[in-house]
Amino acid sequence: MSTDSLITWHADASPIAGRRVLVHAFTGFLDAGGATATAAKLLQASEPRLLATVDIDQVLDYRARRPVLTFVTDHFAAVDMPQIALHEVRDGGGTPFLLLTGPEPDYQWQRFSGAVLDIVRRTGVELTVGLSAVPWPAPHTRPLGVTIHGNVPELVSSPHAMVGNIQVPGHIGGLLELLLGEAGEQAIGIATHVPHYLGQFDYPPAAIAALEALGRVTDLRIEVQDLRAAASRAEGEIAQQLQGSEEFVTIVRALEQQYDQMAALRAAPASAAGSELAPGGHVPSGEEIAAQVEQFLADMRDRESGDPQEG
Repeated sequence: MSTDSLITWHADASPIAGRRVLVHAFTGFLDAGGATATAAKLLQASEPRLLATVDIDQVLDYRARRPVLTFVTDHFAAVDMPQIALHEVRDGGGTPFLLLTGPEPDYQWQRFSGAVLDIVRRTGVELTVGLSAVPWPAPHTRPLGVTIHGNVPELVSSPHAMVGNIQVPGHIGGLLELLLGEAGEQAIGIATHVPHYLGQFDYPPAAIAALEALGRVTDLRIEVQDLRAAASRAEGEIAQQLQGSEEFVTIVRALEQQYDQMAALRAAPASAAGSELAPGGHVPSGEEIAAQVEQFLADMRDRESGDPQEG
């Protein structure tokens, strides 16, 4: 399947120097807490150089995600058209890497994936990293979880850090990881666990967690200091909500108890499974946790059927 008409190159596409990493961050479905969009915006802050754009008319459903028009007095004066673009950006130490950002495509996923594979090979990329953020049954009062998955064993999370075999709604980041791997390319994903009750709000701490994980797995110097103030404000607003809602407090405390119990069980020897770490002798199974995750993701899918921008 030809991808020639899908990509327009605006600059030299020769292999990049330095750390040959391509990061892709698509907004829309898997962007709980706005973490993916926030992370992508920060990565583009250092004088990005536009390399290529995707023909957005071929892959986006405008009626599902309508561009914003500006009306001035008696006429339309401007339109904010979406764009899927490939930029060369630099980390805090000046090392270049590639960043592919924009709304998740609605159409032609396999052709789009083929175009990304062409980009990888044309630019000499050695590692492709996808950023996503998923709603998770965990409290904001505990460290945010991050799952790293993919076909690079030395980079992925411990097998005990994620649930077992589950089925999730398809998304372009996951498809890219799968198809790039099948093509013999190294591809991983970084999924940040956002407290599910915060998934519909901007939550900068999740973007910080994603970017810090990106720095660890790629050895890129990702500066997150500019997000610290926004993260502190978000935490302060959540604390105010806790003070004003007994129901919210109850939910958070239940999640804290579950989180702490699971953390203790992972740290304790197997002989402790029926002890005080697991009252009543019940240890939540991988299947039980997976059922919760699948339910949250199913809720996301249901919301997307009404408005793809949610998630």
